[in-house]
Amino acid sequence: MSRGFDPILFDLDGTVVDTVVLIRESHRHAVRAVLGQELSDERLVANVGKPLLEQMQAFSPERADELYRVYREWNHAHTAELIASYDGITELLTRLTAAGRQLGLVTSKSRDAVELAFASLPVGNYFDIVVSADDSERHKPDPEPLRVALDGLGRTANGGCYVGDSPFDIQAGQRAGMATIAVTWGFFGRTDLEAVRPDIVCDTATELGQVLLGVP
Repeated sequence: MSRGFDPILFDLDGTVVDTVVLIRESHRHAVRAVLGQELSDERLVANVGKPLLEQMQAFSPERADELYRVYREWNHAHTAELIASYDGITELLTRLTAAGRQLGLVTSKSRDAVELAFASLPVGNYFDIVVSADDSERHKPDPEPLRVALDGLGRTANGGCYVGDSPFDIQAGQRAGMATIAVTWGFFGRTDLEAVRPDIVCDTATELGQVLLGVP
């Protein structure tokens, strides 16, 4: 850990890109339009980090497909408007690349939604591999998508870490045998993250960079 980590796998939403408003309001629109319900912010984002259809099933198993469709229509139409950058993340990715670290992205987003995000915030070129929900049969908190990324990089979990903002990210990293780093600027607060016992919790991109590169 004193030398940092390599390879480094990142979650996307709430970790690399700020989609908190975009995703929360997409959920709100779908639940309101399909179910006629008004839910709290906490309830709307409680399952962010899992594949979208699973999130919709948590709202209504019977109408999950309709919720999924309405969510995606609204989300894709408003991505460019509502997606945002996190302070210091692009600089961090540049620094990690310059240091020769292998970087991967493991997300529960579908491939087309990932590409839409990258079109608005061009961070995709920093990653040596991108694993979306379309690339594995099982999904976070199952470790399979992380193992797909490691296999694609030709690496093992040894010396590597997974960085994410949700308990599902941390659980997936643990089950994949990787060190886990939780960040507090996404969908979940420190209390929720510490409950699943990540190895490290970071509050800023600067702090994360120090941890990943092993510098004081």
